[in-house]
Formats: sequence, C-alpha cells, structure tokens
Amino acid sequence: MANSKVELPATVDAVVRLLIGLVPEAEQARIAYMREDELVTLEIGLGMWTRNNLGLWNGNAALLDATGEAHADDASGVIIRAFWLALRAELPKVH
Repeated sequence: MANSKVELPATVDAVVRLLIGLVPEAEQARIAYMREDELVTLEIGLGMWTRNNLGLWNGNAALLDATGEAHADDASGVIIRAFWLALRAELPKVH
C-alpha cells in the first residue's frame, strides 16, 4: 500500500482558498456579515478545525510561521480574520 501523505497548506492565503471551498455558502455569508469583535466566537468550531486539521499543533511549521504567531490558538485567529476579510471583500458594495 502506498503512503499517501496529504500536503497541508503552507500559507494563510492557501488556507483561505481551502475554507472558501469547504465552508457552505450560507455559513460564509453569516461570517462575512459578522463584526470583527464577533470573530472570537468562531474559535471553538472553525478555529478548532483549523488547528487540528491543518497541523497548527504539530507538523505544519510553515503555516504557523506564515501567520506570524508562535501559538496555534493565535495562528487560527489570524486565519479566521483573513477568511473573514476575504469574504467581506466579496460582499456587494453599496454607495
């Protein structure tokens, strides 16, 4: 049996693209309309998934470094904020 090791994303931008493909559109819309101070509520669900599945606790030093943070909890916060900013950039502009 071949060893099929999954390559983890090494940049915040790569994680944002991954999340855009994984998170349902309705949830993306909910996140996009959150206030920045509400993002902390995503740490239990989305943050935990990010830390556990993208190697922030161990094995993905490149991604941890890319966030500019030394701790997985802080790194997932950087990722969540980047995801939120990307979603907000896609919102319709009202003039």
